[in-house]
Amino acid sequence: MGLFSGLFRARDAPQNRTSGSAYSFFLGNSTSGKRVNERTSMQMTAVYSCVRILSEAVAGLPLHFYKYTEDGGKEKAAEHPLYFLLHDEPNPEMTSFVFRETLMTHLLLWGNAYAQIIRNGKGEVIGLYPLMPDRMGVERDSKGQLYYEYTVSMEDAPTVKGSTVVLPPTEVLHIPGLGFDGLVGYSPIAMAKNAIGMAIACEEYGAKFFANGAQPSGVLEHPGTIKDPTRVRESWQSTFGGSHNANKVAVLEEGMKYTPISISPEQAQFLETRKFQINEIARIFRVPPHMVGDLEKSSFSNIEQQSLEFVKYTLDPWVSRWEQSMARSLLTAEEKKKYFVKFNVDGLLRGDYQSRMNGYAVGRQNGWMSANDIRELENLDRIPEEAGGDLYLINGNMMPLSMSGAAYQKGKEEPNENEEVLELEEGEKPGNGGGRAHPGTERHHRGR
Repeated sequence: MGLFSGLFRARDAPQNRTSGSAYSFFLGNSTSGKRVNERTSMQMTAVYSCVRILSEAVAGLPLHFYKYTEDGGKEKAAEHPLYFLLHDEPNPEMTSFVFRETLMTHLLLWGNAYAQIIRNGKGEVIGLYPLMPDRMGVERDSKGQLYYEYTVSMEDAPTVKGSTVVLPPTEVLHIPGLGFDGLVGYSPIAMAKNAIGMAIACEEYGAKFFANGAQPSGVLEHPGTIKDPTRVRESWQSTFGGSHNANKVAVLEEGMKYTPISISPEQAQFLETRKFQINEIARIFRVPPHMVGDLEKSSFSNIEQQSLEFVKYTLDPWVSRWEQSMARSLLTAEEKKKYFVKFNVDGLLRGDYQSRMNGYAVGRQNGWMSANDIRELENLDRIPEEAGGDLYLINGNMMPLSMSGAAYQKGKEEPNENEEVLELEEGEKPGNGGGRAHPGTERHHRGR
């Protein structure tokens, strides 16, 4: 074992850099000179809109806890403690919507979402409490096992003594975002800090532009020598500076002349730059531009398709992260064989009323949907079983391929009164050249 002892050393702790690279993705100053972090980026309307759209979408989806049935189907496991925690209240202080909205916001801004798992003496989960990602560290011990180290503040838990709390993986629900090691996700804000920093700079420039009276800065020229230039500059700024002084008429004395020296925002393509940065931020979060208020390239013909693509290509990956992370952290090995967590996105994929009714008609006529199946999808009351609400019906003109021609074969064996039958004596053939049938053996049925 001495030769291989080096191969069994503990893996390095997860780090905020790519493997074998010294380049790290940290928040802070961007190339535009603006400081970018999770909180300053939320002051950008585009970032705030994208985070709100995704967090509210995940929080608003119906979340159910299911169990497998003996016939291979599924049913809601309402008697299991996790059903109430996930569907209604993960803890006495917040609803399921608020809990999922908070964790999804953490996931979008920090790239990780953490929640402390509270268990009773039997090991059953009885509570889930969100933890701040910026105070959580993921480390490894000397044996290579993961553990979580959380920095506690007096505002969180005044009764806790000490600055950090060490939590084993069994007590932490960790939902990681996109990362390089599969253990810790990386902040989308940190990855795109230059794009967000440029958007912040454009917004600040526009605000200062209007604060200066919506007029470009310039030079006051005097033909002679000014004894107190500071007083003249302050007098000009107080009289004509600020948006409340815009469009005032300036009166120049003693031959003074005002010469603007800055280019206009239109020449600097200020508005176009701001519009591009909004699309850039929407691209980071993979949110369709029309959902953040940019309707320039949207129309009634493609906006529904864009909404469906949002569900399939944006929400579905996030939903899968949630489902698999919750199943991994909240269920035991035996429970994973019987139970599973599922978000219901069918409501977001539904089309307009006419399209839904046409789809239901196809399912109903082909026997794979009952009236109650349809009413459940439309949130309507069930039809009683004795009234036929659970019947599966099919069209009467449809039959299996193997039964084709069955009626023809049956008719040959048992002729009915509408068929014409000709009985011949042995040795005689039908037709003019084969002799004629005896009158006593010929039966004619003229019903056809």
